[in-house]
Order: sequence, then C-alpha cells, then structure tokens
Amino acid sequence: MAGRRRAADKVSVLLPTYNERENLPLVVWLLVRSFRSSGIDFEIIVIDDGSPDGTQEVAEQLKEIYGSDKILLRPRAKKLGLGTAYIHGMQHATGNFIIIMDADLSHHPKFIPEFIRKQKEGNFDIVSGTRYRGNGGVYGWDLKRKIISRGANFITQILLRPGASDLTGSFRLYRKEVLEKLMEKCVSKGYVFQMEMIVRARQLGYTIGEVPISFVDRVYGESKLGGNEIISFLKGLLTLFATT
Repeated sequence: MAGRRRAADKVSVLLPTYNERENLPLVVWLLVRSFRSSGIDFEIIVIDDGSPDGTQEVAEQLKEIYGSDKILLRPRAKKLGLGTAYIHGMQHATGNFIIIMDADLSHHPKFIPEFIRKQKEGNFDIVSGTRYRGNGGVYGWDLKRKIISRGANFITQILLRPGASDLTGSFRLYRKEVLEKLMEKCVSKGYVFQMEMIVRARQLGYTIGEVPISFVDRVYGESKLGGNEIISFLKGLLTLFATT
C-alpha cells in the first residue's frame, strides 16, 4: 500500500513572482534538475502579480523549454498579497504535495528531496525548512538584518509557542489537503501569512517536521522587505497572540 502511495505522489511547486525576470530561469532549472535526478513527478506553478519587468514573458519561454505540463503560468493583474497568491496557485495544483518557496534563489531546490524524505520518515503533514536548527543558517545578510530576524523569531516563539523553530520562513512542504484546510482558516496577508499557517497548524493538531536549510540573500533584484512589511508583521503577531 505504501509503495502504491509513493508511486502516485506528485509535487506541485507554487512560485509567487514579482519582478523576478533574472531569477526565474535559474530557479526553474534548479527545480527541474532536482526533481528529475530524484525521480519525483512535479509541476511548477508560476503566480505572477503583473510584473512590469517581463517575468511573465520569461515564464512563457520556460513553458516552451520544459513543457506546459511542467511549467504552468497562472498570472494575476496586480500585487494582491502572498497569501492570496498561494490560494490562487492551489486552485491549479494537481499534486498531492505542495511546496511553497521564494523565486529569488533564497531557497535552494536541493533541499526539496530532503523535505520529501523527512515527510515519509515521520508521515508529517508539514515539513518546514528552518534556519535556526542543526546546520541551518542565513548567508548574505548584514548584522542588522540578522538581529532583526532573530529577534522577530524569538518574540514569536515566546508569544505564540508554535511548535516549530522558524515561524517566519517560507520554504515548506504541505500535504495538499492540509494546506487547503489551513487556507480556509488563515486570514492574514503578506508575510504574516507564513506565521499564521504554522500557528493554525498547531491548533488543528497537524504534525510538523523540520529540515535545516541555508537561506541565501537574493542574487538579483531588490528585497520586498521594507518598513511596511515590518509594521504588518508586528500587527499580525499581536493579532495572533490575542486570538490563538
């Protein structure tokens, strides 16, 4: 029975993009190489929020190279938030496992086979990449940003007790049905969405495994993290603390 289940497994990768023209070809190539070398069935769903830099045109070219069954472009007219991007992508996903990750090369696809092995090993509902355990880490950030990240994660751990070491990370594997249920429960938008997903998972009794990952600052383009995102994070943290 387990063998039949493994044979039917398929991974859908959700890649929200905004101005990722330079990064998208490389991250897709790395994903395809990782899946093919591991013998894992897959599809990559690009959810572009109206990028003015030609990201959608690049995605169309990638469809020609790798096939429309492997690269799916599901664009939206404008920036509508990270959480809604995942909801939009989920509507088109045919895999029984979903990977969410950044398209800016911060998350290396080489860790995905480890996520899948971890899931099988513990039959986990969610496998989360962590920067804060084992040999995980962050590369390319200055000291100020590292302190902000560590501080945010520490405060989050104290207030929410989420049962996961990296609550603000965005490199995860979900069972599709678990992700669908969590999306029904989550109300946050933007970066707070990632945090709420783990907190709601704990509330619903889902199991979470962790894999140490190396997070590398983006190679091309500008970071989307700014003052507004930090304020939204703090507001979201307090809201979750008050309601969970």
